[in-house]
Amino acid sequence: MTSALVYGVAIAGRSTVRALAQRGYEVVATDDRLTAATRDEVTALGARVIEPGDVATSLHGVDVVVPAPGVPETHPAVAAALEAGLDVASEIELAYRFEQERPDGPRPMLAVTGTDGKTTTTLLACEILRAGGRRTVAAGNTDVPLLDAIDMDVDCFVVEATSFRLAWASTFRSEAAVWLNVAEDHLNWHRSMATYVAAKSKIFDLQRPGDVAVGFADDAIVMEHLARAPGTRRTFAANGADYRVEDEWLVGPGGPIVAVDSMRRALPHDLTNALAASAIALEAGLASAAAVEPAVRSFTGPPHRLEDLGVHAGIRWFNDSKATTPHAASVALAAFERVVLIAGGLNKGLDLSPMAAQAHHVATVVAIGRDAADIEAVFAPHSRVVAASDMRAAVMCAAELAIGADVVLLSPGCASFDWYPDGGYEARGDDFRREVERLGRDRDADRDADCDAETSTVKGAPA
Repeated sequence: MTSALVYGVAIAGRSTVRALAQRGYEVVATDDRLTAATRDEVTALGARVIEPGDVATSLHGVDVVVPAPGVPETHPAVAAALEAGLDVASEIELAYRFEQERPDGPRPMLAVTGTDGKTTTTLLACEILRAGGRRTVAAGNTDVPLLDAIDMDVDCFVVEATSFRLAWASTFRSEAAVWLNVAEDHLNWHRSMATYVAAKSKIFDLQRPGDVAVGFADDAIVMEHLARAPGTRRTFAANGADYRVEDEWLVGPGGPIVAVDSMRRALPHDLTNALAASAIALEAGLASAAAVEPAVRSFTGPPHRLEDLGVHAGIRWFNDSKATTPHAASVALAAFERVVLIAGGLNKGLDLSPMAAQAHHVATVVAIGRDAADIEAVFAPHSRVVAASDMRAAVMCAAELAIGADVVLLSPGCASFDWYPDGGYEARGDDFRREVERLGRDRDADRDADCDAETSTVKGAPA
């Protein structure tokens, strides 16, 4: 009997345990933080739970090691498995292998990677395929692990492929893949920027000559790897690419696809996301250009990604809590003429200066979170910076300072686990939304915003 070790038993890990047990594997599982409830749940799924820490014992007799996405490539168990020459495979790699064994044959897989924009592009590609009559599911780094998705009655898959999942892929292949961009991120997971990029590049490297690779024409690193893709190569960008914007239309190699004014929202990144999603759907031959118009007309995008919260207290508010990197925040800032920016949180050791490169779009910055001082440091030479001690204070402060600005934008450029240790960026975005709605209901609430609007000193920053 083939034996597998699943290291990490959160959502993707539990899906892996279940899938392996159902396919007759002898499964052992562990996690750096085991609880009694976790033990019971994983045991019920068909695994034997072992204590973490004793790496040599945990690897004994194991044929394949499956690290959960949260287990970094520097983890001792991963390092030991690689040193022992064991097969190390991610959740999407296992799912791909199992799909190849499907009695009726494997179904098409499309894939999306990039530092930012993956989820939106993945979901929009799904909408295009559905509008074209295909039953499909967004899987991978979504609510549906790919190991669960392959058991669904669908025609094809769109896989949001993070570097965590691609790092341990050796055969995972998509008939049409798009690489959106690359910037510093997840350097607390990867050993270096080089290994981060190497993981991303597998989305092209593992393709075959009959496949299609789509890359962002404005990203030099993406284009370097696109040039080595084994199949057909396509580019997308606002200008000067195979898929581009021309005379207020999204245009591809086959001609016009959809009018820009058909889109529910058409900010600069909305256009490039739509071009990327259209490219993989059309190039895979799974949809026609006619399917793009109904998809983009109705597509609202996921929450926490430049989510329009409407007008409250006379100001338009946007929730971009998912922007946990400087690159993502800079893209959001470029979408508006003038904003009051709420930014900060837990800096992941990244260079925040790409945000300040968009400072000409920023009227004022409201700095929040543990590393608010880092936000002040990059913006103070360019913009007024004030401080807020919690999200309610930040919203009240931003409302006071929004005169002359187009919008108030929460686009933190940092992680959220300082203020929201158990909920991540979703909890931060939900908190922001609640406070904005509260502001709209009771604009005159008697609240000390704890915002020093007279200076650029960050109150409450770490000593």
